[in-house]
Amino acid sequence: MPLKKGTSKEVISQNIRTEILAGKPQKQAVAIALNTARQSGAKLPKKNKKKR
Repeated sequence: MPLKKGTSKEVISQNIRTEILAGKPQKQAVAIALNTARQSGAKLPKKNKKKR
């Protein structure tokens, strides 16, 4: 099922749910949903890498 385009929290959470139901791990589903939202024009910051 294709993911919905959009930048709202509802669309992002629905895309995460869709990916998890498709069998993807939770972290990967979140990354895919946020990437789709960024492509739709959402101004979401990229994940910061922690320094050790």
